[in-house]
Amino acid sequence: MIARIEGRLVEKKDHSVILENHGVFYEVFVPDVSLGRLNEAQTPDGRLCLVTFHYHHVEPARSIPILIGFLNDLEKDFFEVFITVSGIGPKAALRALSLPIAVIAKAIDEGDIGVLRSLPGIGPQRAKEIVAKLQGRISRFGLLPSAPRTAAPGSARRDLEDEAVRVLMQLQYKRSEAREMVTGTLKKQPDIKDLQDLLNAVYQHHGARS
Repeated sequence: MIARIEGRLVEKKDHSVILENHGVFYEVFVPDVSLGRLNEAQTPDGRLCLVTFHYHHVEPARSIPILIGFLNDLEKDFFEVFITVSGIGPKAALRALSLPIAVIAKAIDEGDIGVLRSLPGIGPQRAKEIVAKLQGRISRFGLLPSAPRTAAPGSARRDLEDEAVRVLMQLQYKRSEAREMVTGTLKKQPDIKDLQDLLNAVYQHHGARS
């Protein structure tokens, strides 16, 4: 099982990327919600680390290994919950995740069929099945911001730290543990300016709670 992959970003396609690692080129499929934010996850030398979901697409005459990549563990966690809905496999979920995860999670919790129907490949009946299966189970994903929010110096930075701690506590981390993760991440990356970047960095440095 391949849990993460890191390499130099060689090519960005419509629904996947090509990463080069020690002369081996890997194609990793990436949902649109993550694909549009790859630039912010790249290192200055063009390298990219993705959390991966690894499965085999089985056809009558062959079995094809598939890698689906995410910017952090929380995105992968949502994906794995999403595919528990009957009729939504990895391929369908990959296509459907075209809106920010917080927006999709909020729509599920509120039973907003209209938003869910706007996702590629999700019709009225499938949208109802998503709500029936997941409503009340994915509230924690709605805590992620759907757009960056810039922080100013001083008290705004403290607000940023406090908000990140609050999100981690909602994900079942203890306050002291969450505070240590956030402050440790900011020591390593003091230039972080918004909550989404901070949460992504926390998950890259510390991983997600299983």
